[in-house]
Amino acid sequence: MKYPDLRKPLPITENTAGPALVNGRTQEYNPFMKIALSIAGFDPTGGAGLQEDLKVFHALDVYGLSSAAALTAQNTRGVKEAVPVEARFLRKQLEVLLSDITPDAVKIGMLYSADNARVVERIIRKYSLHNIVLDPVIRPSRGKRLAEARLPAAIRDVLLPLCAVVTPNLHEAAVLAGMRIRDAEDMASAAVRIRGFGPNCVIITGGHLEGEPTDILYDGRFTRLRGKRSQGEFHGTGCAFSSALTAMLARGHSLREAARLAKRYMGICFKRTVAVGSGMRLFNP
Repeated sequence: MKYPDLRKPLPITENTAGPALVNGRTQEYNPFMKIALSIAGFDPTGGAGLQEDLKVFHALDVYGLSSAAALTAQNTRGVKEAVPVEARFLRKQLEVLLSDITPDAVKIGMLYSADNARVVERIIRKYSLHNIVLDPVIRPSRGKRLAEARLPAAIRDVLLPLCAVVTPNLHEAAVLAGMRIRDAEDMASAAVRIRGFGPNCVIITGGHLEGEPTDILYDGRFTRLRGKRSQGEFHGTGCAFSSALTAMLARGHSLREAARLAKRYMGICFKRTVAVGSGMRLFNP
């Protein structure tokens, strides 16, 4: 069986699906398959966090690993409670896993505590991990806070200098940059400030502003990633975008090309949502 050259762009089409079946038959093991690791929170709905990351990795033909940094009690109507995984046990999960498997890219999501941020920083350095994508989860669209008060400072101090790219939404970017964000001009100013903390690239997602959703990418020069607004409320948008970005980096794309492909993939995800509860819709990539 011939496998695709993973250095070539993955075709992102309406029929993009997971690699489990090919022409109705189970696909053989691909020795060239790329690997991505998600360090994030557990979401019982499967619409965000570790579960969403793994679904996106699978849909984009990347093998997914995961390590739980936090646990949540939530449904499609919102988060009721969240707790961090003990830092000692997070470190144990990662050390055991990485002593055996080396990922091609890493997505960091909900950490909840500053202690967990420092664990992840030490792990990145110890195992020389690369292609680090940080989705700095602080507060969900609905419900309780998803981070202790010390986490933003820890993210700035120990994680941002190690990241290839950080993908905050407007609220998260405002917290990290220490400023209000009211329009596209503020987004650009915040991106410059955040890049000053050390990441190679900043992508601020602009879906919460009025008008067509436009993300701002800043890696020393600005690029706008434009999309089309979908009607309704959706859970896990930031998780899906950052995990798609991680998958594309794992596949060997440049950061700008990975961002472009991830944005295109999100356009498909918004057409593949399900209403399994009485609240927000979930992506079903």
